[in-house]
Amino acid sequence: MRAIHHIALICSDYDRSRAFYRDILGLPVIREVYREERQSWKCDLDAGNAQIELFSFPAPPPRPSRPEACGLRHLAFIVDDIDAEVARLAAAGVTCEPVRVDEYTVQRFTFFADPDGLPLELYEQPVTSRNA
Repeated sequence: MRAIHHIALICSDYDRSRAFYRDILGLPVIREVYREERQSWKCDLDAGNAQIELFSFPAPPPRPSRPEACGLRHLAFIVDDIDAEVARLAAAGVTCEPVRVDEYTVQRFTFFADPDGLPLELYEQPVTSRNA
């Protein structure tokens, strides 16, 4: 295995989630299709080093998230300036938890949620430290 190709997410409200990932998080749409036989939208989003596949299905069951549920815990996005990203998200109405520091990597991070409550993380890793 060389890398992650994509992460698939099922949302409860396709238009709301598409707008969140595309407009608020700024992930460009690669392609979008409606699959009539499944009554399902699929939107491929460019997340830099991988893709996010956003799906809709009729009446998906809720996924337990908190307290810590078994399964995927969260998705983390690398950012250069966590304070700027937290401010940008706040201006769009997205609330982030207080910024913390990872005791092992000494990198700053915070969590927020997508429209379905999926936990997402911002992980500060400036370009200079990625190239070191």
